[in-house]
Amino acid sequence: MRHFSKAELKASTSLRLETKDEGGNTAVEQAIAALTGTMETKIGELRTELKAATDRADDLETRMQRPAVAGEDRAATPEQKAFTGYLKSGRESLSSDEVKALRVADDTAGGYLAPDQFIAEVIRGIVERSPIRQAARVGSTSAGNVILPKRTGRPTARWVGETETRTGTESTYGQVDIEVFEMACYVDVSQRLLEDAAVNVEGEVSSDLSEEFARLEALAFSQGDGVKKPIGIMEAAGVPYTFSGNGSTLGSAPADLLIDAFYALPAFYRGRATWLMNGKTLAAIRKLKDGSTGAYLWQPGLTLDTPDTVLGRPVIEDPTMDDIGAAAEPIIFGDISSAYRIYDRVGLSILRDPYSVATSGLVRFHARRRVGAGLVLAEALRKIRCATS
Repeated sequence: MRHFSKAELKASTSLRLETKDEGGNTAVEQAIAALTGTMETKIGELRTELKAATDRADDLETRMQRPAVAGEDRAATPEQKAFTGYLKSGRESLSSDEVKALRVADDTAGGYLAPDQFIAEVIRGIVERSPIRQAARVGSTSAGNVILPKRTGRPTARWVGETETRTGTESTYGQVDIEVFEMACYVDVSQRLLEDAAVNVEGEVSSDLSEEFARLEALAFSQGDGVKKPIGIMEAAGVPYTFSGNGSTLGSAPADLLIDAFYALPAFYRGRATWLMNGKTLAAIRKLKDGSTGAYLWQPGLTLDTPDTVLGRPVIEDPTMDDIGAAAEPIIFGDISSAYRIYDRVGLSILRDPYSVATSGLVRFHARRRVGAGLVLAEALRKIRCATS
């Protein structure tokens, strides 16, 4: 076999590169032309795909901005369509595919879980009416109880000499057990209303359920006694407090009282803390001024997304809180997200009952919801308590 020298290989390569085609182009020019053609083809394909995507987006935007037509159910998923049909006419009127689209509730009472969009609408209503849910940490659970580890004792260390005997130490831990409770109600809807295709059945039913569950939930999260309901943030044991010194007002120097409560809270929680009070108490607080500058302690939010503040921390109005009065606790301040936990077990389960009130031309919808809540860190909160007289 003959071996070529480096000079011969170089000459052969140079000859191939310099070889021209019929159009007078060298091999390098031919490769560049081929690559350019491929790139132009790819760019053309991408432009075509981009135009198609833009057209689809424009069409979707046009349809979303179009005024809704009575009875129209655009953008509804198969689950939502099946659930709406279930609300209107019951399971018997559904096709086999629609029955499969319904999700069976995981409870012995039967019923169907509302589709995701329906649940989201109800939850939005609850958030608007349940103030503590806005500030607390909310999670979900698949169990009847939630057990959270809690440190009850810290390790202790001390300074020692070079050869001094060291002492052992360890942390101690307990647990917080949050039980999941159930609330239930029913809503009667006329058969005629259900048969009217122009009526948004989901909206009507969810509005009623939102109001009732929100009322019950908000009261429990604030004042619940733990009997078949969660223990509320104001009824939980172990939360320290600051006295007002007066049974009918916030004391002779209410501004000073707020400042005392503010700085009684550890600095770690203070930077994430929120004030919680009802409308009457908030009205009294809004009138307070700084004695030296005359500026109001309450400051409005600068934008729609910025909350009102007292001493620089946001204020949440909760109608379930106590009024100012003897032995009342009208204000709580603290890091509610760290202190109070809420766990949703069943978002919303609905059972359609067309028989119980059929003689009155009504269909009854039984609704249930399971939720647990409890205080997990009392040191992150500080109450203001009025004197007994």
